[in-house]
Amino acid sequence: MTATPVRRPGRWRWLAASVALALAACTSVDKPKPTPLEPLTTRIAGKQVWRQSVGKPLPGLSVAVLGDRFLLASVDGRLTSLDIGTGAVRSQIAVGGTLTAGVGSDGRHAAVVTQNNELVVVDGQREVWRTRLNSRVVTAPLVAGERVFIQAVDRSVLAFDVFDGRRLWSVGRSSEALSLAQPGVLLAYRNTLLVGMGARLLALDPLTGSLRSDSTLAAPRGTNEVERLADLVGPAARLGEVVCARAFQTSVTCLNAERNAVLWSRAQTGFEGLAIDNEFVAGADANDRISVWRRTTGDLAWTSDRLRHRGLTAPLSVGSTLVFGDSEGWLHVLSHDRGEPLLRLATDGSAVVAPLVRSGLTVLAVTRSGNAFAFRPE
Repeated sequence: MTATPVRRPGRWRWLAASVALALAACTSVDKPKPTPLEPLTTRIAGKQVWRQSVGKPLPGLSVAVLGDRFLLASVDGRLTSLDIGTGAVRSQIAVGGTLTAGVGSDGRHAAVVTQNNELVVVDGQREVWRTRLNSRVVTAPLVAGERVFIQAVDRSVLAFDVFDGRRLWSVGRSSEALSLAQPGVLLAYRNTLLVGMGARLLALDPLTGSLRSDSTLAAPRGTNEVERLADLVGPAARLGEVVCARAFQTSVTCLNAERNAVLWSRAQTGFEGLAIDNEFVAGADANDRISVWRRTTGDLAWTSDRLRHRGLTAPLSVGSTLVFGDSEGWLHVLSHDRGEPLLRLATDGSAVVAPLVRSGLTVLAVTRSGNAFAFRPE
């Protein structure tokens, strides 16, 4: 993961160097070795149901779940729709150019952003429009309510008409020197657009872009811009009115989106998103130590060091289990109430690079080698 300077042009060079040094732990060859896997007695049934090649995945890839299809984007600009039941390719379209962000879709229109900062919208297998943006985008577009919403790395937020590409409104970027070039928080809550801007969660009117509320979810710490980076990172976790988000290297915070009220916040370093269910909120810290908090109070329910330094993905809540992918291509299925290992599933040996998604009990994992695997824990 990297961070991108978006203001103060005269300081670009040394800021970029500082960021590279400060975040070296994410990519360094000297990072700790993964904790060896313990022998596991399988306690629940589960199996791979299909495998499909989807091309080289994007860093921070997002996968759209659309009824009976998974929709994925590859680096080379292909959008591939897969049948959830069989993995068969239902459709595929090439938009041209290298992509920098995952795909967003409302089931009809899909949107991606290219390396040339072009927002491209397709309808089925037909491109309907594209437009040039002023800033790089790494967060998947949100397509909802006949609009396409964009969150750029300079923290600007834009809305476009999904049918003709007209820009409807924009919200200006913040004044911080740096922002994080990692997928952020951009989601719909009822008739409100929730978007991360630094350590704040903005609630915007999706029709006009006007501000409805502004919640600070973290207090940046440190002596320089790099250490004070506390951007909200995706995926955020939502259950009903409760939205929980991680602030990069700082904390995990849950709030009631209806009342714009912070419910609780807990310090935790980390870089990946969260999972939520009726009882718990789960996430892993920068060293892959898993923590699970009680959803209503934020009290710590349990922690686990079994998977430390294994490069865990954001967790996924599936029934009464939590599922994590890791850098060696394993899926780890844990009990959500105590963290006991229940099942371990193999992919192709390369890192699971996308946040896990599911449709019903079908869990999709995408690996660095460009393969999509569907599993069904039972």
